[in-house]
Amino acid sequence: MSRPRIVVVGAGFGGLHTLRHLERRIPAGAADIALVAPHDYMLYSPLLPQVASGLLTPQSVAMSVHRLTRETRLVPGHAVGVDTRDRVVLVRRPTGELAPLRYDRLVLAPGGLTRAFDIPGLTEHAYGAKTLAEAVLLRDHVLAQLELANDTRDPAEREERCRFVVVGGGYTGVETAASLMRLCQEAAKRYPELRSVIRWHLVDIAPKVLPELGDRLGRKALDLLRSLGIEVKLKVSVREVSADKVVLTDGRALPCRTLIWTAGVSPSPLMETLDRPTQRGRLEVDADLRVPGVPEVFAIGDAAAVPNLAQDGGAYCPPTAQYATRQAATVAENVVASLLGRPLRDFRHKDMGLVVDLSGRDALARVLKFDLTGLPALGVTRGYHMMAVPSPTARARILANWGIRAFTGGEVSRLGFADDGRPSSFVANEAVDYLDAATTGKEGARLLENERERYGED
Repeated sequence: MSRPRIVVVGAGFGGLHTLRHLERRIPAGAADIALVAPHDYMLYSPLLPQVASGLLTPQSVAMSVHRLTRETRLVPGHAVGVDTRDRVVLVRRPTGELAPLRYDRLVLAPGGLTRAFDIPGLTEHAYGAKTLAEAVLLRDHVLAQLELANDTRDPAEREERCRFVVVGGGYTGVETAASLMRLCQEAAKRYPELRSVIRWHLVDIAPKVLPELGDRLGRKALDLLRSLGIEVKLKVSVREVSADKVVLTDGRALPCRTLIWTAGVSPSPLMETLDRPTQRGRLEVDADLRVPGVPEVFAIGDAAAVPNLAQDGGAYCPPTAQYATRQAATVAENVVASLLGRPLRDFRHKDMGLVVDLSGRDALARVLKFDLTGLPALGVTRGYHMMAVPSPTARARILANWGIRAFTGGEVSRLGFADDGRPSSFVANEAVDYLDAATTGKEGARLLENERERYGED
């Protein structure tokens, strides 16, 4: 009897933790476990703003899949279609070719993509803050703008280069604005003439920032942002973007050469290829994390609509790292149970709160029912990150980076990453050619037949 083939799509919080739980539950050699992912690392995205500000090095938040797993085989590429009839995942390899990957059990945890809107100039001129490349580029770009502003004699150009606009009042937007504002404050020590010219703006169509924190902490976050010198404008979004201007929906035109887009994510288009019900792009699953009608397929994380049994009213679990990590433990247990013919367990988790690090000594935390600010919040926030980072090597790097900054201050030199273009999550979204459900079925059958002719029946 052949060993069962378990395929996990995505190396984020959900995917990586699923693999680690599977390896603990399945004896070595008892199953073939494969991971489909474009990169061989898990990105600890909550700390990306600190990479953008230079507080942390990129290696600190990129955890090697090979070091964190033992029996898993990495299949490099993007999963662009799932053929549930023939049980095959279609993988777009880095070379551009399609390759079939058969499965007996499939766990989908592909995460999401940067959510874009039909705003003129957005995809051409906006910077993202979702990937490791974007975080490194942002730091270089911001510092470059200050260097160029200091060198120019044109007051209009100086104003454009010294104004930065962040769109999105959620976790990523707030932390990115605060972290990069502090970077500018450090850099301005070199350029004293720019101190009065540097402007940071945070805009959001919502009526408040960080609504997940509640009203009291949300107001505190707003006060902290404004105390840093960040102008916060709510109930407003972006109407148009050009190379040197951002026009808001209230009619205000801001001379600006840097728009940072953090206004949420959309579920991976992969979920639409299964031709199963979705909720705003998120694949519907039962409480045991299986896809209805397809018992071999499970889905978790940002791209799955998971019933929230801990909350009344039929709500779905929020797409956060906290929930994806807990779902991973349940889905691994259920995958093993399904192979052994045992009953499956429903996923249930009570939200433990949210932490926000505004760099420096400013932080906010909601832990269960307790609201924290100041140094207690900073301690809880950084303690949480230390517990959540799955790699001992990464934890050591992060602690070392924090310690170096605390005792020696930061560096504000550019590394040259902004010199050769603008790696953008908008561009990345377009580069992956996802299939539709009909094409997935046809391509899956064709590629499987080709494999049988070349290698024989597996």
